[in-house]
Amino acid sequence: MNINIKSIHSIHHHFGWDNSNNPIERIKDNEIIEISTIDSSGGQLNQESTLSDVSKLDFSKVNPVTGPLFVEDALPGDVLEVEIIDFNTSGWGWTANIPGFGLLSDQFKSEAINIWKYDSLNPKSSMFSNFAKIPLKPFVGTIGLAPKEDGLLSVVPPRNFGGNLDIKEVYSGTKIYLPIQVEGGLLSLGDTHAAQGDGEVCGTAIESPMKVNIKTKLHKNKTIKSPFLETNHNIIDSLNIGSFITTGIGEDLFISARESVIRMIDHLTKEIKISDVEAYMLCSVAGNLKISEIVDQPNWVVSFEIPKSVFN
Repeated sequence: MNINIKSIHSIHHHFGWDNSNNPIERIKDNEIIEISTIDSSGGQLNQESTLSDVSKLDFSKVNPVTGPLFVEDALPGDVLEVEIIDFNTSGWGWTANIPGFGLLSDQFKSEAINIWKYDSLNPKSSMFSNFAKIPLKPFVGTIGLAPKEDGLLSVVPPRNFGGNLDIKEVYSGTKIYLPIQVEGGLLSLGDTHAAQGDGEVCGTAIESPMKVNIKTKLHKNKTIKSPFLETNHNIIDSLNIGSFITTGIGEDLFISARESVIRMIDHLTKEIKISDVEAYMLCSVAGNLKISEIVDQPNWVVSFEIPKSVFN
């Protein structure tokens, strides 16, 4: 059976979130969309790049996202589910230390870059110089909708409608749920990574352009306050059937940590039908509180993960 897949070229990219951006395509539930992305440098770095290229980076051109896509029948107050189906990877990527950027920017003030090569048809691992073999797990670093606020918002800091989340669990098979703030939602994504550690502490992961296949589903009159994820596999439980992941996003890590836990408690009480104190105790013994992103100021991302296997 032939499946009609809409293909969105990376030429249709933009910088920043703005509800006045004209949609480049209208999509419906259960359509499969192939979205091509540019690396987070906006094409300024490539497989031959050197330190001099890092020093010349124009930050007005970083973190482009492809889109936006208008989701038919989507209205404020609804929730958009985006399923990450799979990736068509490029076989290369880069990681850099960019002066003035990253968690320890006060200590690491010189440019550095590593160019990665890997098998685009089987992206399992890549060598870091001659001393470290890094397992690869392609994922989408930036995915979000348009804000209700008028005007252009920077794409760099993450926000409660999505954006530069850098949650490494947005990989193949994951469903990410985003709160819709404007008609049509206006979905965009980019900043694809071949691998990343939690926190992305130096400010860059293995930044790698890719094609991403997604499928969307609209949930009418279902309210969430920040992105919610459901994975279908992970490495933290024996059944390997995935996790529920809630988020807290903002300028204060402590507040974001509290919000991520509160949102998990809310999810468990509604979906698993347990009391709030039972959910709270369960979070304490089975949950994983993580800093997913701590470099894209002024907002940081804290995620809270519960393996679905604990309910089997």
